[in-house]
Amino acid sequence: MKDFIIPWDDDRDMGTPAKTGRPVTLTIDGVEVTVPEGTSVMRASAMAGIPVPKLCATDSLDAFGSCRLCVVEIEGRRGTPASCTTPVHSGMVVHTQSSKVRKIRKGVMELYISDHPLDCLTCAANGDCELQDMAGMVGLRDVRYQAPEQAPLANHFEPRDTSGQANVEWLPKDESNPYFTYDPSKCIVCSRCVRACEEVQGTFALTIQGRGFDSRVSPGMAGDDFLSSDCVSCGACVQACPTATLQEKSVIELGTPERSVITTCAYCGVGCSFKAELNGDQLVRMVPYKHGQANRGHSCVKGRFAYGYANHKDRVLNPMIRDHIDEPWREVSWDEALGFAATKMRALQETHGRRAIGVITSSRCTNEETYLVQKLARAVFHNNNTDTCARVCHSPTGYGLGQTFGTSAGTQDFDSVEKTDVVIVIGANPTDAHPVFGSRLKKRLRQGAKLIVIDPRRIDLVKSAHVEAAHHLALRPGTNVAVVSALAHVIVTEGLMDEAYIRERCDWDEFQSYAEFISDARHSPEATEMLTGVPADELRAAARLFATGGNGAIYYGLGVTEHSQGSTTVIGIANLAMLTGNVGREGVGVNPLRGQNNVQGSCDMGSFPHELPGYRHLKNDDVRAVFEGAWGVELDPEPGLRINNMLDAAVDGTFKGLYCQGEDILQSDPDTKHVAAGLAAMDCVIVHDLFLNETANYAHVFLPGSTFLEKDGTFTNAERRINRVRRVMAPRNGYADWEVTQLLANAMGANWHYTHPGQIMDEIAATTPSFANVSYEMLEEKGSVQWPCNEAHPDGTPLMHVDGFVRGKGRFIVTEYVATDEKTGPRFPLLLTTGRILSQYNVGAQTRRTDNVVWHDQDVLEIHPHDAEVRGIEDGDWVKLASRSGDTALRAKITDRVSPGVVYTTFHHPDTQANVITTDFSDWATNCPEYKVTAVQVSASNGPTEWQESYAAQAARSRRILPAAE
Repeated sequence: MKDFIIPWDDDRDMGTPAKTGRPVTLTIDGVEVTVPEGTSVMRASAMAGIPVPKLCATDSLDAFGSCRLCVVEIEGRRGTPASCTTPVHSGMVVHTQSSKVRKIRKGVMELYISDHPLDCLTCAANGDCELQDMAGMVGLRDVRYQAPEQAPLANHFEPRDTSGQANVEWLPKDESNPYFTYDPSKCIVCSRCVRACEEVQGTFALTIQGRGFDSRVSPGMAGDDFLSSDCVSCGACVQACPTATLQEKSVIELGTPERSVITTCAYCGVGCSFKAELNGDQLVRMVPYKHGQANRGHSCVKGRFAYGYANHKDRVLNPMIRDHIDEPWREVSWDEALGFAATKMRALQETHGRRAIGVITSSRCTNEETYLVQKLARAVFHNNNTDTCARVCHSPTGYGLGQTFGTSAGTQDFDSVEKTDVVIVIGANPTDAHPVFGSRLKKRLRQGAKLIVIDPRRIDLVKSAHVEAAHHLALRPGTNVAVVSALAHVIVTEGLMDEAYIRERCDWDEFQSYAEFISDARHSPEATEMLTGVPADELRAAARLFATGGNGAIYYGLGVTEHSQGSTTVIGIANLAMLTGNVGREGVGVNPLRGQNNVQGSCDMGSFPHELPGYRHLKNDDVRAVFEGAWGVELDPEPGLRINNMLDAAVDGTFKGLYCQGEDILQSDPDTKHVAAGLAAMDCVIVHDLFLNETANYAHVFLPGSTFLEKDGTFTNAERRINRVRRVMAPRNGYADWEVTQLLANAMGANWHYTHPGQIMDEIAATTPSFANVSYEMLEEKGSVQWPCNEAHPDGTPLMHVDGFVRGKGRFIVTEYVATDEKTGPRFPLLLTTGRILSQYNVGAQTRRTDNVVWHDQDVLEIHPHDAEVRGIEDGDWVKLASRSGDTALRAKITDRVSPGVVYTTFHHPDTQANVITTDFSDWATNCPEYKVTAVQVSASNGPTEWQESYAAQAARSRRILPAAE
C-alpha cells in the first residue's frame, strides 16, 4: 500500500474532484492504493502515480464521461467503463493498460484527430495542449480516416474543401472578447467550457448547439459572440479548454509561458491565489491557482486578465517634485525627491508642531508596507496621525464586531458557505464586487440553500440563471437598522431564538435587556413598513426562514457600513447571529465582504489613529511599551487624527503635511470639494502611487510606486487569511514600496535597515499577538494561514468563536434607529446610493488602464422608468445629478433594478467624480462616510457641468511634466 501526501503546491490535474469518506483500498495495475470512498477510478489511479488518458475530465468539474478516452478494464465487470465516472470499491482490481483499452483509446483519438487541424507547430497551444499530449500518450502515429475519392472529408477546420467550395461546417474565429479568442475549428466538443461556466462560475452563458457532427460550443443565443453574450470573462472556460479553442490573446502574442510564480491578486478582498506565468521576466498570463484556499482555482475578469496596468503608458517611473501645485512637475533623482520631501516635512513640524503632519496607509499595499507607514508616523513623525481607507469603508465593522464579539473581523472562512442552509446578503453585491465568492455562493444556492437579499437595488442574486432569492427586502436607503431590528423583533417575539445558545455563550442579563427593547411594538415589521418600504409579511417570512432554516450565515458589504448608523447595523447583524445561535461553527457566522485586497490587513497593522497593530489601544501603557521596546522610541499616548479630521485641520491651518501611500482620497472620499480644499491648504503633500491620480493634483512630491507583481510581502483577505505576495519581476520604478517608505524614514533621521519584507513580518509577529506564529517559512509550508495564529492556535484559526467569544460572553447591544440628517425634500426628492460594477475596481486607477473599459467606459446613473418619465429623460441622455454638496453630469440608464425614488451610480471614473455629490454626514462611532444615502435631484442636461469642466482643466494643468532636460 502506498501512503500519499499531496503537498499544497502539487499542481497535477487528478481528473475528478476529491472526495471525503471512509478509506477504500483497491489495486490498480498491481499497485495497492487507499483512497476515500466515492473517489473515481481515474483519481485513484492518478494518486497511485498511474495517469489515465482523458480529455473531457478535469478535477475542477464533475465527471462527465463523454470522451471515452479514459476507459479501463475492471476484473469481474463487463465492458470497459469510463474511469472518470466509475467510483472505487473495496477490493476492486483495475487494469489501465490492457491491449483492449489501448486499442479503444487509439481508435477514439483517431476520430478526434480526423476532425482537427494538424497545425501543431504554429498553434498557440503548442506545448500546452492536452489533445497533443493525449495523442502521444495513447501512441497515435497515423490516422486511418481519409477522404473518399473525388470527395472531401467532412470537417470543421478547413474554410474550403478540395474543390475550392466554401465549407459550410467551418466558422471563423471569434475575437470579440479583448482577452481571449474562440476558434471553433479546434473544438473537440468535450463540454468542459460549458460545464465550467455552469459548475464553477454559475453564469450558464455557454451551451452546446446542435447534435452529433453538428455540435459546437455557442456563447448564448443565435447571433451572439463572446462579447455580446452573458459571458462575464472570468476565464473558467479558457482554463478548462484542453486545446487552443479558447486561448488567451496574450499567449497567442507572447508564446507559451515557461515558468510560474505563485502570488496573490491585488484587487478585491477575496484574495485569490494565482500562478503568474512568464517567459523570462515577461508576464504572459495569470492563471488561478487550484490550491488557493480562498478561490479554489477560480477567478474573475479583473484578477485573471486586468493586469496590463502595470505596463501602461500612464505609469510614472521617476520621482517628481514641485514647490507649488500650480507649477509643472520636475523629474528628479530618488535622492533629491526624498531629500526635498524630508526637508519640507521636518520644517513643517518645526514651525507648526510635531502633530502637524501625518500619513494615510494603503489597503492595496502589503501588510509589511502598511506596517512601516504607520511606524513612520509613530516612530519618526512622533505622532499618531495615521489612517487608512477602511475609515471610509469598513471601520464600522471593526467597531461593531469588536463591541459584540470581541474581535474586529469576520468569523468564517470562504469554504464555510458550502455548509450553509440560509444566507442573508445585506448591503453587498457579491457577483459584481466579490465575484469569486459570489460564484461559490451561487453554487451553494443551486444545491438548495435559501437566500434573503436586503438591498434597495435588485442585484443579480435576486434572480439570475438557476438562482432566485426566497425574499428580497427592497428597503429604502438609510433604514438598515430598522429592517434588522424588525427581523430580530420577529425572532424574539415569536420565540424563535436559540435560548440554550444564548444562555451558554452570551451575557444573559444583557440579552434580557435587549429582548425587552427589541420586543417593543415600535420595532415590529408592521410599525416599520411605512419607514422602510418593506412589506411586513415579507419581512416576517424572511425572519422565520433565517431563524428556523438551519445553518444561517450573514454576508454584508459597504451597503451596511457606509451609513450614519453603520456601526449600529453591524451590531444589529451580530445580534441576529447570536439570537439564532449562528456563530462558532461551519456554515454560519457574520462575514464582512472587504472591498480591497488588503483592507483587512491595513486595519490589522495599526493604521487607525487610536490603535497599534493587533487592534490594541495605544492608551494602554503595556501596549505602548511593547512597541517602544521594539522601536527604541517613546510613543505619543494621544490618539491622532482621522482622515476627515486631517482635512478639517488643514482647512483650519493646523495640519500641513501628508504622506499618502496608494490611496486616492480626492476621488474615493466624500464631499470632493472639501477634500480638495483640505489638500490645497497643505504645504507638503507626498503622493506615493503608480499613476498621477486625482490626489496628485494637489501634491508637491510624487514617489513612483510598485505593483503587486514587483514585490514580496503578504495580503490579508476578508476571511483573515494571510497570503504570500511573491515578486514576479523587478520593480520598474527601482524600488518596492516598503523600500521607498524606509528611504523616506531614513531621510528624516531614522535608522531602519530592513533588507527583506520577511524581516518586517518577523517584527510584526514579535509585537502582535494575533500574528505571533506567522513567518514566511510557515507560509511557504502551509500556503496560507488565518489569524489569530499564535501559541494557542499554531496552525491559524479558520473559524472564530468556536468554544466561546473572544471577549468571553457575546454581548447584545440595543440598536435604536436614528434617522439620518440627510433628508429628501422638494429640492432634492430622490435618494442616491452608490456601488461597484464587475469590470471595474474602486476608483478605477488600475482597471481603467486595461481593456476592461470595453464593458464600462463611463459611470452611468441608474434611474427607474417612472422617475425618468416625469423628468422627460430617455435612456442614454445626459442628466445633471445635484445635491446640497455639488453637481455632476453623466448619462442615464433607465432600469427597474432600482425602486422609484432611488437612483444609483458607480464611482470608477474621475471625469464623473460622483463623490462631489456625497455629503459629510458619517457614522456616529467611526466617521465612516454616508455614501449610501444622499438626497439628490436629477434633471436633463446638455453635457458636463461647469464644475466638471473646471475640475478637468485644473487636473490637466496639474499633470504637466517638464521634459527631463528642463
